[in-house]
Amino acid sequence: MATDVEFDDDPDRIDVDTVWTFMSTQAYWARWRTRADLENQLSASWRVVGAYLKDSGRMVGFARAISDGVSLAYLADLFIVDDMRGKGLGKGLVAAMIDNGPGAGFRWMLHTLDAHGLYEQFGFVRPDETYLERPGARPR
Repeated sequence: MATDVEFDDDPDRIDVDTVWTFMSTQAYWARWRTRADLENQLSASWRVVGAYLKDSGRMVGFARAISDGVSLAYLADLFIVDDMRGKGLGKGLVAAMIDNGPGAGFRWMLHTLDAHGLYEQFGFVRPDETYLERPGARPR
């Protein structure tokens, strides 16, 4: 992993414009959200973690989580900007969020279409027969 990057969970440091740009143009799971939706989700998140270049402070990755703060958390909206992919930052961001923070002992959940291999490295597995989910209706 690039050593010129630091991970920080200070919500005031999140570059909302960078998050919005990625979510509104590249995130297959989030392009329907409005900027107001995103800002509400950020402020309601239990924890946010950014990946920042040490020399410039530029935010190059992001993840957020929702949680009850005791035993259960959901990992959401994790991304690395295009020009920084392939450097291990996704692994670093997942580790910062789920292994190196206050939720290290929690049961974590997430949805992904294309990053199963990344999350499996952190112990994520497909749910068993005890898990049910009611899909939400996506706004139009």
